[in-house]
Parts: sequence; C-alpha cells; structure tokens
Amino acid sequence: MEIAQRTESRSPRIGEIAPDFRARSTGGEIQLSKLRGRWVLFFSHPADFTPVCSTEFAELARRQSEFEALETSLLGLSVDSLYSHLAWVRAIRVTLDADVRFPIIEDPSMAIGRAYGMID
Repeated sequence: MEIAQRTESRSPRIGEIAPDFRARSTGGEIQLSKLRGRWVLFFSHPADFTPVCSTEFAELARRQSEFEALETSLLGLSVDSLYSHLAWVRAIRVTLDADVRFPIIEDPSMAIGRAYGMID
C-alpha cells in the first residue's frame, strides 16, 4: 500500500487536494487519483460482519446505480483484511440479498484512515 504522506492527522478541508493512496480492495488495486473528475463518497466502517454495518452496506449496494447516475463512486474502508472483506461481501449477498459491487479497501496499518482523520 502506498499513501501520500501528511504531516498531521486531520480530515482534508474543502479545497485541499485529497491525499492520494494505492491499496488493495475487493475490486482489485485502487488508486484514488484515478477517480479524479468524479465525486467520491469515501466512508469507513469499524468492522466487517457487524449487523449495522452489514445493513448499511446492503442499502448502499441497492442504491449504487443512483450514485452512478450522479457520477459518484462509492468507496469503503476498514482495518479488516481483504479476505475478511471478500467473505463479508458474500455474506451480505446471501443474508441480505444485496450485491456489494463497490470496492472496500483493506487498511490494516490504518495509514489511509489516519491520513483522512477517520482514525486517531
């Protein structure tokens, strides 16, 4: 995983360039700067397989086409491993009948979360 270094841990401000990163995700390797020109709804969750996170992800998956119509990419992040994310996506498909097609990034070192002020 690569991430542009920041000197402080805080959320990027409006008008600032978002810290770029490259990481593994359920959709393959992803680099944030490749999404330039699109809106990105970038969100984190505390853990895979939790009931609230599962239902929230299922609802985002059901509404993904609405976000795509607005040229908005969905991008999830957590400290769980890629393998946990993949198993969780399958579980959501089976238990909640929702196909999570947007990428979920693994961030075991918490570097991305820290760069965005999501984790202290």
